[in-house]
Amino acid sequence: MKKSFQLSAFRFQIILPATSAVLLILSFPNFNLEFLAWIGLVPLLFAIENKRPVQAFFISYLTGVLFFLGTIYWLIHVTLPGMALVVLYLALYFGVFGLALSFCKLPAAGYRPLFFIPALWVSLELLRSHLLGGFGWALLAHSQSYALQIIQISDITGAYGVSFLVAIVNAAAFLAIRNFKKEDRPFPYLALVFFLVLCSLAYGILRVNNIFTGEALRVAVIQGNIPQAKKWDAGFREQIMNKYESLTMRAAEEGVDLIIWPETSVPGYLESERDLFDRMKSLSIAAKTPILAGAPTEDRNPDVYYNSAILFADDGRVIDRYDKIHLVPFGEYVPLRKVFSFVENFAASPIGDFTAGKTHKVFKFFIERNFKDKNSSWRLLKKVNLSCLICFEDIFPGLTREFVKRGAVFLVNITNDAWFGRSGAAYQHAQSSVFRAVENRVNVVRAANTGLSCFIDQKGKITGAVESKGENLFVDGFKIQEIVLTKTGTFYTRYGDAFAYLCVFVTLVIGFWTKRN
Repeated sequence: MKKSFQLSAFRFQIILPATSAVLLILSFPNFNLEFLAWIGLVPLLFAIENKRPVQAFFISYLTGVLFFLGTIYWLIHVTLPGMALVVLYLALYFGVFGLALSFCKLPAAGYRPLFFIPALWVSLELLRSHLLGGFGWALLAHSQSYALQIIQISDITGAYGVSFLVAIVNAAAFLAIRNFKKEDRPFPYLALVFFLVLCSLAYGILRVNNIFTGEALRVAVIQGNIPQAKKWDAGFREQIMNKYESLTMRAAEEGVDLIIWPETSVPGYLESERDLFDRMKSLSIAAKTPILAGAPTEDRNPDVYYNSAILFADDGRVIDRYDKIHLVPFGEYVPLRKVFSFVENFAASPIGDFTAGKTHKVFKFFIERNFKDKNSSWRLLKKVNLSCLICFEDIFPGLTREFVKRGAVFLVNITNDAWFGRSGAAYQHAQSSVFRAVENRVNVVRAANTGLSCFIDQKGKITGAVESKGENLFVDGFKIQEIVLTKTGTFYTRYGDAFAYLCVFVTLVIGFWTKRN
């Protein structure tokens, strides 16, 4: 009988964390059942209740392993061992979550666990987004990227505020179920959580109904849809350039102010290969439009390589160049190469040897507009300031807000997610851009090699995307849209992750207070 009970308890301990993992996975692309995130942590909280710290760690760690296997599975297209290592590492944050909850031995009811649980969760998300280079992917907030009214608080709290809101609802649900038939009824703190959600929704509705005004800019994004196997094959170089030139000229014929190509869309070292450089110069002149293109570049003295974005003026001049600041470890470079050189043996393609840029570049240029009426004609020069985020740089809110603080009035994200096949990776990646738009109240324009190439407005709404026959991924084409340039300062742009650090403070205070008492 005892053995049967122990087996049943063991199964229960497996089922509950697995249920949490499934609920959270389903709240992300490609499932997009975002409402499940609001209860996704509840089974896990029951699973670790009254467990010893080591038990709580491994139960929570199991949830993390299952969750990240279900969300970042697409890394297998790059490297299976690498995917396994990343999953095992990221799951540690779930493990520490359970460990801390068990170690602190919070009371079974009241306001301390209600606020400690979400504050701890946000603290660990903040740590995950910075430690070892940072990987702020699949945050709890990101599950709500399509719930526009909910995410508007990000212009104050950043994405972490939305994570806190979702986590505190989970905490309230757990405490309410646990204490429903006990003397300490959960109604007061349920009412408090309901009030917090209501205030967030009211603020969100107000912001969603705002009308942003300013200068209009017609922008075209080009989606070349170049298979990863062909991108750096010299035999396909002419074919790649022909496709981009054709799409660019077609977009230019419809009258645009700026044309954007994806990350490393130019198949060669642009500034050191004269034929490619002359070709891009001639194309911008023929299109009579500035072109922002992604390309690898090199500086011969010293001999270093960059992942760059180069802006060509409509007369063929190079206006400026941005070199990617935040490189992908084990993708664009090998950290401590002498120690980790063996990792290259397990990669599906050679790991790059890029050098990180050092300057938060703001591209500054003028758009010329000519006007005529019956009596006269005149010319208007419109100044445009933009900054470019390359590849996964848009998952770093601090990097993004630095560009805005330096004067960028809209952001461009150029990327190449072809590595990850037909998976949820491209849509998960776009979720980060949604939050960067809301946090800073700027447009974010995304140009991706195989998609998702889209336009995100200041409210975080995806207003248009490259599409063919109802498909956004692995199709070629272009999309033109008019965006409104605004200079709307936000609390978040000015003060950054103040809310997240407040959560760290709350976590430490409640944790120490509980242990001492």
